[in-house]
Order: sequence, then C-alpha cells, then structure tokens
Amino acid sequence: MKEYCLAIDIGASSGRHIVGWRENGEIKTEEVFRFPNGVRRTDGHLTWDIEAMTGFVKEGIARAKASFGSIRSLSIDTWGVDYVLMRGDEPVLPVYAYRDDRTKEAIDEVHRLIPFDELYRRTGCQFQPFTTIYQLYADKMAGRLTGVTDMLMMPQYLLFRLCGTKAMEYTDATTTGLKNAVSDSFDTEIIDTLGLPRNLFKPALQPGTKIGEYDGIDVLLCASHDTASAVEGIPMDGNCPYISSGTWSLLGVKTGRPVLTEKSAAGNWSNEGGVGYNRYQKNIMGMWVINELRRVLCPDRDFGEIVREAEESVCDITVDVNGQRFLSPDSMKAAFDEEIGNELPGEGDYFRCAYRSLAQCYAQAIRELEENTGETYGRLYIVGGGAKNAFLNRLTGEATGKEIIALPIEATALGNLKIQMQAQSVSKATE
Repeated sequence: MKEYCLAIDIGASSGRHIVGWRENGEIKTEEVFRFPNGVRRTDGHLTWDIEAMTGFVKEGIARAKASFGSIRSLSIDTWGVDYVLMRGDEPVLPVYAYRDDRTKEAIDEVHRLIPFDELYRRTGCQFQPFTTIYQLYADKMAGRLTGVTDMLMMPQYLLFRLCGTKAMEYTDATTTGLKNAVSDSFDTEIIDTLGLPRNLFKPALQPGTKIGEYDGIDVLLCASHDTASAVEGIPMDGNCPYISSGTWSLLGVKTGRPVLTEKSAAGNWSNEGGVGYNRYQKNIMGMWVINELRRVLCPDRDFGEIVREAEESVCDITVDVNGQRFLSPDSMKAAFDEEIGNELPGEGDYFRCAYRSLAQCYAQAIRELEENTGETYGRLYIVGGGAKNAFLNRLTGEATGKEIIALPIEATALGNLKIQMQAQSVSKATE
C-alpha cells in the first residue's frame, strides 16, 4: 500500500503543495495546490500576511487529503532569515519581510558592539542587511521585544499553527547569523552582547523530527530552509557545486566543515546547515532581477518571448546584480539605468544585460569557491525555476567553463519529501 507524504514549499512569490510517494524505488510527485504569495506594504514597511499564508497552507492540506485520502506526514519549507515573534500563542504584528529596509541603523549598532569579522569568525554567516541578527536588533531598538516569549522561523510558525508545537529547526537556525559555526548551538556570547533575550533561542531540532499532528497527519520538520531541502533533492553524481535558481540564486557546495578563512569572509561566503554536512554557499540576486524587469517593462509578455528577444540583442553591458540598488528598487529598470548611466535602447537589451550579468556573477563565485575550498569541479548542477532557462544555462556554461547539468525539477519539494520518507522508515523500523 502506498504511503503519501505532503511537501509544502513556500517561496517569496508563490507556494505549492506536492504529494509524494515511493514507486519502484523512485519518488513520484503530484502538485495538488498552488497559491500566490508576496510582500505587502504596511505603514511604509514590507510585511508578510501570515494569516493568508496559514489559510493557504490549510486549504492545500485539505485538497491533498481529498485527492489522496490518507496522508502519512507533512512538512513545510520556506526562505530563511524571516521569523514571527510571539507573546504566548499570539504573533507580534506586523511580520516584517526581509527586503524591508528597517535594519539600516541596527546594522551599524550591531557592528559597533561586535565587528563583522568577529561575527564571521564565530558564525561563518555571510553579511546580508536582512539577516535575522540585524532584524532582531532592529526589533530591540523599536521596543518590539518587550514581553516576547518566543521567536519562530517562518516554517516553524506555520507548523505551530497546525500542531501547536513551538520548535526551532537546525538548517533554518543557521540562517540567523546567531548560530556558532563550531559548537553548532546558538552563540550566547553574541546574544548577551547584543542584549537579546536568551529565551528566544531554543535548541535546534534536526530534520526528520516529529513535532505533532494535524488532522491525523504526522507533522515533521524537514530541512526547513528551502535551499537545504533543494540540495537534498538534487540527484547529484558525486559532490559538485549547485545553483538553486529561484528568486535568489544560491550557489554553493557541500563541505565537511565550515570554511572560516579571511578570504571566505572577504568574499561574503556563508556556512549554513545541511543534512549531515555544511553548505558553503553565496547568495546571488537571482531571478528576482528578471521578474522585476518584466513587471516594469512588459508584464503581459511571456518569458519565452522575452528570452528570444534577449538572445537576439547584441548588448554587451554587464552590471553587478548583487549591488544594493538591485535589492528592492521601486523600478528595476531605473536601477539598471542608474547603474549603467543611461537607458538601454530596447527591452531585450535589459534582459540580455541581466542574464549575462547573472552568468558573470556565477562565474566569479565558482572561481572563488574553488580557490576557497582548494577543489576543482567539472560540473555545475542547476535546479529550480531558473534551470528551465536554456539561454541562461548556456551563458552560465560559457562563463564558468563547467558542464551544466540543468534539472528543471521541484528539487526543494523532493528534498522535503525525501527527509519525511527517511524519517518514516526509521520510525517503522523502531516500532
């Protein structure tokens, strides 16, 4: 008899419910529900609608049960760094989105108390203005931590709404900038120096842990940082670099231990948790720039037409898409114009510039990766939505000199399901 698991994979622009089961030694999947997601502006800030998200999560579970009957287990993964503060069982609103700019003053204050090179030596976490450490300090400066009893990372908050258990999951905890890279526990020296409440930092549980039940379904922790699940979902031949290509492009490789060198810090590489390994990776702005260009320039055109026009363009300009101006501009076209110094002739020129710029960023990151790890790699695996873009894949192969293995699969959902199935197998073996 088949046993069905449900992966709920939520990204910054959409979420999906995917049922999975084993058949002839392979994981088979079927998407049963897809819903929109996105930031909204509340009192001048970018926020998440957690009530809408919770409603969509429950609706998708109901649809999965209606389609497949019995569901053995479920788990949720999302992007990292964002969280929900709690006072008892009530969320502290609003729930800020990572692209909001509220951390500007907090960053300077955090680095005054603990210089970034010391933070990196202790946590191995890259600098990003939206990392949890800076968001939490912004909360402290705004008085939002008064009376707070808990901090739940976004996937764990949604799981709490299902089963009532407040948990911290390991891979997500490593995106906070507060986890010690050597001891693998939250760094109390950093926490105390910043004056953050210790009670917010529960011991992190490993992927595969059961934390409760919802409507007769086991509620498990997967690798709840979506990139961690994506890496688990890649059918990789040996250990090779990967790009999880979505809103962000996460480029990295598995390592046995964190890489905490000065070169690593200078290149802003991050060490984050995997399932039994370290993920040594870098954030690159990703398909965000493409999607935002489309929103401003040609929202009604399909991507196939956009890519064809980009291929036909002869624009040879590139920009640093990791620059701050591209993080959350009102107009992505205006951001490109400011970076370049003038407008480009046509829409296709903007997209060609963006695609070539992404490929160049990937190539630079691969060079740094090989230098920092002392390894040379022949292949580069690409998964996620960006893996479907043959033009970008070709540009990436030309720029990096690597064999590109593009797998347009739901790698994150596959990794989520794989962890659930492994946990259920262990549970059966011990029954």
